Amino acid sequence: MQNNISMPVSIYALGGLGEVGKNMYCIENEQTLIIIDAGVRFPGIELPGIDYVIPDFTHLKNNRNKVKALFITHGHEDHIGGIPFLIQNINIPVIYAPRLAAALIKSKLEDNKLQERVRIVEYDENSIVNVDTFKVSFIRVTHSIPDSFGICVDTTEGRIVSTGDFKIDLTPIGPDIELTKFARLGEEGVDLLLSDSTNSENEGYTPSEKTVLSSIEEIFSLTPGRLIISTFSSNIARIQQICEVAVRNNRKIAIIGRSMEKAIQIARSFGYIKIPDDSIIQPQDIKLYKSYELVVLCTGSQGEPGAALSRIANGEHKDLSIMPGDTVVFSSSAIPGNQLMIERVENSLTRCGADVITNSVLSDIHSSGHPAKQELRLLLKLVNPKYFMPVHGEYRMLRIHAELAQSLGLDSNNTFVLENGDTLVLSKHKIRMGYKVEAGNAYIDGHDISGLAQSVINDRKVLNEEGMLSVAIAVDTKTNELILPPTFYVKGLINQGSPKIIEECRILVEKSIRELLKGKTNFAELKQTIKVIASDFLYSKTQKRPMVIPVIMSKVE
Repeated sequence: MQNNISMPVSIYALGGLGEVGKNMYCIENEQTLIIIDAGVRFPGIELPGIDYVIPDFTHLKNNRNKVKALFITHGHEDHIGGIPFLIQNINIPVIYAPRLAAALIKSKLEDNKLQERVRIVEYDENSIVNVDTFKVSFIRVTHSIPDSFGICVDTTEGRIVSTGDFKIDLTPIGPDIELTKFARLGEEGVDLLLSDSTNSENEGYTPSEKTVLSSIEEIFSLTPGRLIISTFSSNIARIQQICEVAVRNNRKIAIIGRSMEKAIQIARSFGYIKIPDDSIIQPQDIKLYKSYELVVLCTGSQGEPGAALSRIANGEHKDLSIMPGDTVVFSSSAIPGNQLMIERVENSLTRCGADVITNSVLSDIHSSGHPAKQELRLLLKLVNPKYFMPVHGEYRMLRIHAELAQSLGLDSNNTFVLENGDTLVLSKHKIRMGYKVEAGNAYIDGHDISGLAQSVINDRKVLNEEGMLSVAIAVDTKTNELILPPTFYVKGLINQGSPKIIEECRILVEKSIRELLKGKTNFAELKQTIKVIASDFLYSKTQKRPMVIPVIMSKVE
């Protein structure tokens, strides 16, 4: 460490603030930039046709020579899903990741033929990594996936601790959270704490993962027919419990969904999931077994249109169709913004005759991997930071977490509820607000790494919510005559705008065009007139502004 040289350190998020997902946090000084996590956010119905939302990497591209390493806290998609897009945009010299996350990342890169692009190094709770003047160490935490860690970064200007995703589970599935290490760091002095805010609205403690086991066992005992359980493919602890109960109940396990298959395959190879080989069957063999002999594990608990459960609900899956007597269990909680998609799938399943079970006070079939208020209070007490920046949550979650810290005695001037791109500057153990870096969203449609512009997203929203009107006319450019009256093509308007309204609009547009053609005009003016007249008239009649697309054909001698 070059302790005699003062190099102020900037801390900021490119994703993860004001949202659940898309986590990406950066620590940067004059010569070095390290990244913590590179996640995606899964879009809801408000983003039609979009597969992923990832951070805007512009700032990283502009500082590509300073980027030295990417550190991963755990293997969930909102922390690793953006890696294929990131490494195609800038050179990441090395990725440091815990064991399971490293395997999931390698698999993801192989799927995208990117495995040669980056070196992956595994770490554990005893590892120390030096990146120029930054010393990085790790704290094991409890979460809904094995091998989850918080990260401590010691710099010349002070110490930064990020919890990663965690909860304080005293009866965990797997190793305990290293509370003593958090306490030791606190005793030594922590300048800035970044802490998970996802469950900051909930009082008390998040239930232990083991509390879900009795509910799973009860569901198995009360279900005479086929049992279809959907959960996050990366919720390894939950999947292990479901499989244990299935084996005890002599049910064969069919796994549907590519991400579920891959996650279980990797977790089994590491011993995190233990299933006898003869308990697993291929999806195409489902029809060979009686209903009470089966349990199906599948993806799609968030209602994603292309996921396995949605295809099953819509009758589009080649190996499994819903039958009366089937029981479908959603063993997860809704990610903010996904409730409408989930309800749509639930309704489709119910129409097909399935009994649908979701998490409620009557059936505890899901336990969050994130801390409630008492766990947040305990962590804050142990770490005792001078400054605090809540992360990983929507704005209200961040605000509640900041107020929670203040209720424990932290000065309100030392708590920072920020937006993506806002920076904190750490210098000689003191923090101030800094400049703003470029931050935003990139929208991924398929595997195009360039992403879609916001203007394209806005157009899709208009088409989805307001509809479209195409107006075609033909003009003789020599005589300035309208030789083909306006022809309307309408999509997406309520009742197609009703024939009477559309005809009134067509007459109004035609009249305006003929008036323009009496004098000097051009195609640009004609198109603008069509847009304004049609849009304003339809809004006055339907309260909708469809996208208006003028098409002008010309006759030239």
